[in-house]
Amino acid sequence: MRGLLGLVLAVAAVIGGAFLWVRSTALPRVAGTAVVQGLSGPVTVTRDQWGVPHIRAQGSDEDAVFALGFVHWQDRAWQMDFQRRVAQGRLAEVLGEPALAQDRFLRTWGFQRAAESALPALSDRSRSLIRAYTAGVNAAMQEGKTAVEFRILGYTPDAWSDVDSVSWSKLMAFDLGGNYDEELLGRRVVDRLGEAGLNEVFPPYPEGAPTNLSADELPRPAVPPTPPAGTGDTALLPDRTVETLRAHLAAARSLGMERVPGKGSNDWVIAGSRTESGKPILADDPHLALTSPMLWYLADLQGPTLKAIGASIPGLPAIVIGRNERVAWGVTNVNPDVQDLYVEPEGTRLTQRTEVIRVKGKPDVQLVVRESAHGPVISDVAGEDARAAGPTVALKWTALAPGDTTMDAFLGLNYASDWADFTRALSAYVAPSQNFVYADVDGNTGYYAPGRMPVRRGWDGSLPVPGDGSREWQGFIPFEDLPHTFNPADGLVVTANNRVVPGSYPYEIGNIRNWAEPYRARRITDLLTARPTGLTLDDVKRVQLDTVSLVWQDLKPRMLAATPDGESSRRALELLRGWDGNQTVDSVPALIFEAWLMQLQKLAQDELGNEHAVNSLAVLNALDGGSRLCQDAARQIRDCPQLLTATLRQAVTDLQARLGDDPAAWTYGKLHRVASDHRAFGKVKYLRDVFNHSAPTPGGTNTVNVARPEAGTFRQTHGPSYRQIVDLSDPNRSLYIGSLGQGGSPIGPHASDQQTLWARGEYLPMSTDPKDWGPTRVMTLNSLK
Repeated sequence: MRGLLGLVLAVAAVIGGAFLWVRSTALPRVAGTAVVQGLSGPVTVTRDQWGVPHIRAQGSDEDAVFALGFVHWQDRAWQMDFQRRVAQGRLAEVLGEPALAQDRFLRTWGFQRAAESALPALSDRSRSLIRAYTAGVNAAMQEGKTAVEFRILGYTPDAWSDVDSVSWSKLMAFDLGGNYDEELLGRRVVDRLGEAGLNEVFPPYPEGAPTNLSADELPRPAVPPTPPAGTGDTALLPDRTVETLRAHLAAARSLGMERVPGKGSNDWVIAGSRTESGKPILADDPHLALTSPMLWYLADLQGPTLKAIGASIPGLPAIVIGRNERVAWGVTNVNPDVQDLYVEPEGTRLTQRTEVIRVKGKPDVQLVVRESAHGPVISDVAGEDARAAGPTVALKWTALAPGDTTMDAFLGLNYASDWADFTRALSAYVAPSQNFVYADVDGNTGYYAPGRMPVRRGWDGSLPVPGDGSREWQGFIPFEDLPHTFNPADGLVVTANNRVVPGSYPYEIGNIRNWAEPYRARRITDLLTARPTGLTLDDVKRVQLDTVSLVWQDLKPRMLAATPDGESSRRALELLRGWDGNQTVDSVPALIFEAWLMQLQKLAQDELGNEHAVNSLAVLNALDGGSRLCQDAARQIRDCPQLLTATLRQAVTDLQARLGDDPAAWTYGKLHRVASDHRAFGKVKYLRDVFNHSAPTPGGTNTVNVARPEAGTFRQTHGPSYRQIVDLSDPNRSLYIGSLGQGGSPIGPHASDQQTLWARGEYLPMSTDPKDWGPTRVMTLNSLK
């Protein structure tokens, strides 16, 4: 026994010692003095109790940005290296053959090449700040700390370069800007259901539903162009070509880059005429993939003239969403149609290059990438170096064009002092187009939707088109004609990925089926206008955290009219009958509703022969119109009433299998949990429990606090990745919160310490005042003499 006890103690000592060694070599130094090369003067980095750095540089703005690069690498080294490897298509070097499909996709599309072409186009100020950021990152590398992921995978990251700070914006442009996937699916819908099927599977935006701007707020172009008329001539694609193209989508999904129904984002700005303080309040919560570590990094950045606080993205030298001393801004996705698939005719002139993909533990792989005048040929990748038989399909996309100055725009926002500065900065914006809401300390509010938005004549871009020159872009919407407003008369701008402008706008930003359902925009507007004046920060919090489902309110009479075919279905239906639609973690009806809706959203799968889930508006239209989509010969379902009965039974059977026969145990939070998973180790046995983070969450499909359950698992994989509420009457009363934590290391103190607050709907002070920071730790960066 003594020998056994000694052995146990020895093993425990070895494990404990190893843990302490890994911890000491992985976690950053956050106090004391670091001597670095590249500063013009000392910089202090004060981390508050949540690990948020408050950077103060006296010498230059470049010094402040240097320090931002320094702390980004300290806290998020693995995330930054992984992001740039994604852009470069170099994942297989460290992850091995399983990442080869992703590298093929990334190299074929050419994200890194696009970033390299963007860097020379940036302004001198942007280039100077990027160089300072790069120097800061590389100085942090010299500290000798090693992220746990680097140790597990056994490699040392390369030095940071200026282009690495541009490349991540290209990946965001893919995640947020395009309809390539919808063009493919649209082609399948037309082939199987005819053109009328497009409106059944992709419902048009409802007439009378909220738009970001009203007709009286629209800009007045001098020469209104002719809007497109329908889909126009389109190109056919054989099934084998479609499957080849869909391989890119599968690779993108594996990287968390996908257009998830209801992923959404919200932002709004309220004029002082509607608030208790008499000054504007601005709110924003971008909904993106929820990962470990989280995408955003909260920071307070101050130099002689650069004074911004908010959410940054590790790898980018700017505050992306936030405020400075005078101006606040927020963003949501416009989602214009900026991608088109061109089926090139025989004999089209193509260029080609060879990409060499290094694969860990395997021979290098050569990938031949062809390009037409429209862009990269994306129909060539089909399995192991084989080209797909069939037509040549090229992709045209604004984000791949040379000369992208979007980084100028984001850095310019950090310096903006008024509306003129703000719009001047946005004039450089290219992609991904965002709804920017604006407010300033003088009481002004505004909105702008910048970015390159193609002008099409005679076609709407919803389906693949011939590449014979008959369907070319006619330039872009001029910046001054893009949707915008300044000090709108009603004192309110609300955006939620809904339709941007009414039909009287003379340009087409996207086709009629391009927008998110109007539920979030309608709910936000209703809540904010219920009180015409006197709105406070607490009121805005309640709106941002609202979990009442307008989808349920629309579907309620249709679903409650279902005929249950057994006792279990009857009990579930009775539980729904008195439900108010509030999707809280302890709600049983919320889980029954979402489980049933998941089954109803499969209604087009038998017709399309795939796993596409239609949105809730398509379900509503089908049930109202007795759609042919309700029929399913294989299951002997002849009409919508029978579909309701069958899908209710499926939902109940599924919940019984997961949670038992007693409906009282079917509380929403048991299955509906946020899944902030690690990109590399999230599915690796023994590692996933260390790197992943989970918690029960409220909200659901198209609630303001979006938390759409993932089909088949009920997990929340996307949602409000960051929340902020800015009070322009006293900016230091402003609030923000991230979805996880500041740290990137699973063994650090700030890996997930914000998650519980975020899930409960709490916030941190968005303050530059030290009295709001709590206990702090101070590090000073001194220049090497």
